[in-house]
Amino acid sequence: MKIAISKSLLENMLLQAQPFLEKKDTSQITSHVLLEVNTNTLILKATDHEIGFIARTDNIQLEETGITTANGKKLLDIIRILKDGDIILETQDNILYIHQGHSNFKLPVFNAREYPSFPTFQDKPKIEIDSQMLIESLKKITPATDTNNPKFELNGALIDIKKDNINFVSTDTRRLALVRIEKENESELSIIIPKKAIVEIQKLFLDNIEIYYDNTYLLIKSKQYTFFTKLINGKFPEYNRIIPKETLHNIKLPKAALIEAIKQITTISNDMKITFENSSIIFESLSDDNIEAKTEIDFECGFKEPFTMAVNSRYILDFLAHINSIEFEMGFNEPSMPFLLSDGNFKTIIMPIVI
Repeated sequence: MKIAISKSLLENMLLQAQPFLEKKDTSQITSHVLLEVNTNTLILKATDHEIGFIARTDNIQLEETGITTANGKKLLDIIRILKDGDIILETQDNILYIHQGHSNFKLPVFNAREYPSFPTFQDKPKIEIDSQMLIESLKKITPATDTNNPKFELNGALIDIKKDNINFVSTDTRRLALVRIEKENESELSIIIPKKAIVEIQKLFLDNIEIYYDNTYLLIKSKQYTFFTKLINGKFPEYNRIIPKETLHNIKLPKAALIEAIKQITTISNDMKITFENSSIIFESLSDDNIEAKTEIDFECGFKEPFTMAVNSRYILDFLAHINSIEFEMGFNEPSMPFLLSDGNFKTIIMPIVI
């Protein structure tokens, strides 16, 4: 294999590949990227077995086709320190050589034939979801997705396709985020996508994607990238049971004013107490130390008696960070019961702190 490729292009491809590499054990072939050159195309692959990534480019100068591997992190470190312009990649005697001007590097390689195989799109059913709708929905529910939960199904997000809607759902047991898209679908499907995969999908894709699946994998492809992830086996919680069927108190609140007030409290504590009064909302920190933060905003709540509840402020801020409206709705029943934040088809149900 021997090609010339611009530094900026190769560096960008390697940067995109980093999250897909084995980091801890460099003796594993999955710490390497696979570089395959054929008919004027460079194909770069990376996988840690759980998720995988393929990037392609025709912007190379081809001298000789071939296939090899290279440690993904070390190759990126080398490319980063070189100057703008073309870089020569060449394999000889199981060594990858990197040349640019008077600078020369070499890296050991693994047997490319032993590189893990990737799932294919062939004969897999397709999921019909608008690309932008998919990305925007995943962004909204990502903060509520758990990590390192012993119940593996909670370490991912549910895509639940019904006959007349698509629900995107995640929960970390203290809150549940839901985006519901009204759409007629030919078939029903429920899959759980790992959180790591959800994060990478948002980085890689913007629009014009195709989505396929089977019992093991979800695959996404665009003109530039191909992506796969293993799905999580398990039964996701019955999320519809968690959503309050009705709420006694419903208020439409100003987004900007609440963000400003809540952020003042977070300088002391993430846990805070909110008191709704007739014509104001009071925010107070909850802290064991002899430190206090308190602020209030003038707002007609209409409560005849003060209504006080406690909550982790981060849950509210995560919701507000993903809405575009200047107002949102808050619905609640009792101070110790889950309350609801709503903006159009996006809802978050939050468990309060018992005080």
